[in-house]
Amino acid sequence: MKRRVVITGMGVVSPNGIGNEAFCRAALSGVSGVRRITRFDASDLPVQIAGEVANFDELAWVDTHERKHLSRSVPMVLAASSEALQQAGIEHAKLTLSQQREIGVVLGTGGGAQDFSEENYRLYFNGKAKQASLFSIPSGTMGTMSSEISMRFGLRGMSHVITTGCTSSTDAFGYALREIQFGFIPTLLVGGVDTPIAPGIMKGFALMRIMTQSWNHAPERASRPFSADRDGFVLAEGAWMFVLEDLERARARGARILAEVAGYGSTCEAFHRVRLQECGEEPARAIQMALEDAEIRPHDVSYVNLHGTSTQLNDRIETKALKIALGDVAHATPMSSLKSQIGHPQGASGAAGIAATLVAMIHQQIPPTINREKPDPDCDLDYVPEEGRKVAVEHAVCNCIAFGSKNSALVLRKVI
Repeated sequence: MKRRVVITGMGVVSPNGIGNEAFCRAALSGVSGVRRITRFDASDLPVQIAGEVANFDELAWVDTHERKHLSRSVPMVLAASSEALQQAGIEHAKLTLSQQREIGVVLGTGGGAQDFSEENYRLYFNGKAKQASLFSIPSGTMGTMSSEISMRFGLRGMSHVITTGCTSSTDAFGYALREIQFGFIPTLLVGGVDTPIAPGIMKGFALMRIMTQSWNHAPERASRPFSADRDGFVLAEGAWMFVLEDLERARARGARILAEVAGYGSTCEAFHRVRLQECGEEPARAIQMALEDAEIRPHDVSYVNLHGTSTQLNDRIETKALKIALGDVAHATPMSSLKSQIGHPQGASGAAGIAATLVAMIHQQIPPTINREKPDPDCDLDYVPEEGRKVAVEHAVCNCIAFGSKNSALVLRKVI
């Protein structure tokens, strides 16, 4: 018999708020975390804005010597993981050896430590190889990122990294769900992190012409999913981490249950490395698979957290996919895109959407899609524009779409 899997802790380092409370206030109020880039001089770039996490103290999590040898992702994900463990009531310093072995890590990331590798290449190609990190190879390898979490908190269960582009952290949840459901491990620290705000990465995305270049003068208005005048996404960074565990175990130790992870589905269009097929059939099928896994029907869905990147193609096709997946109830189902507030955190997108969905479930209020100023006839669903809405969310779908034709979706359920 499959075990039920629940979320008992959440930790957040987001462009619109560091920590659960700040993130919750910002998400429900529709506060933008998009701003002009401050971490380097972006004046020669066509895009000079990003969902940058302001006032994050990296040295609260790694010392000055360590920081040279690590990506910015590491202190961010350590901060989010610490908050998630704390909320779940897990005191990592007091765990016995057997308890340490019962908690693992599954981390989703798209670019991993690309910012760290870029900096080391910069030093090397500018004749400063001696200044490069001794750990440029191990710390630049995606697989070691989960190990940084495991080592910091003494967690000796599996320590895995899932990297599937923008669906990475959604797929990390799906992977973790199965591991706990079938009894391989009782507790996992799961989520996503990405820190792609670096000069070379920005230039690479600019070459693809998929980031907006129209809002350098007004950053908070730049990410505008489903608005007819959208012209590209805003790159973002952040970390969102969660504690997942067996429901019976959570109840036995008196943990507060935030929601159940009830279903997961994933597909691949096998179509193109960047573009989506216009029909929307495979994104829709991923959602349908998640609904079937959760044993619910479309009319049971109270809310959909959308991928909603703010590109012409993605928003139009995601709208088609939701119409296919939800059928007759699609227009009556409230949906919103957190990316309108924070930008696009790449492989951490799914985890960010899960955090926004938990906020909606706990507070019975849906975070709004901001900046949808011009209705698009091809995007005609209920995106909860500009202001949040009071809704009792019992079942929610969290949707993600990635480069390489990947599509993944989760169903969260409120546990009474």
